[in-house]
Amino acid sequence: MTTLPDRPKTALLVIDVQNGVVANAHNRDGVIANINTLVGKARAEDVPVVWVQHTSEELPRGSETWEYVPELVRDDTEPVVHKTYGDSFEDTDLEAVLAERRVGRLIVTGAQTDACIRSTLHGALVRGYDATLVGDAHTTEDLSAYGAPKPEQVIAHTNLYWQWQDAPGRHGGTVETADVSFAAGDAG
Repeated sequence: MTTLPDRPKTALLVIDVQNGVVANAHNRDGVIANINTLVGKARAEDVPVVWVQHTSEELPRGSETWEYVPELVRDDTEPVVHKTYGDSFEDTDLEAVLAERRVGRLIVTGAQTDACIRSTLHGALVRGYDATLVGDAHTTEDLSAYGAPKPEQVIAHTNLYWQWQDAPGRHGGTVETADVSFAAGDAG
């Protein structure tokens, strides 16, 4: 349903699953295992896997905190998009990477739910993409000391509201890892 012309393909986005981002994340190991399952499924189905990596003062390029977690191994043929803003499209080459692969539909995983995941989901939808969130393959850390809800509530709320997100000719949606389909036209 994407509004992007001639973009029938789907890609898996793996956002910011870096050592410094997920060190204290809710259900870290379970989320990473689910992402690994999806990466394997995408590769088996010849679906592009696009890795997004954040750089900031807390995550300086080349540092151990900036590196992806060792449980997730990128294939050398899979693109890495480097970003400095929450929205993975903002001031990056993500759009060009997706256009080159004729992608109009995104399956979104990673961290952090209440920052880069939400920003990228909304950024994708307003740019014409369909964007499906994998409800058990994203996470965040506990920021309740700063007034945020507990991580499990942040995740549940994001899964709930994104399930109903849409715009003219575009759809959001939330599915579990076991229900992800990379086939064009599928909801998951």
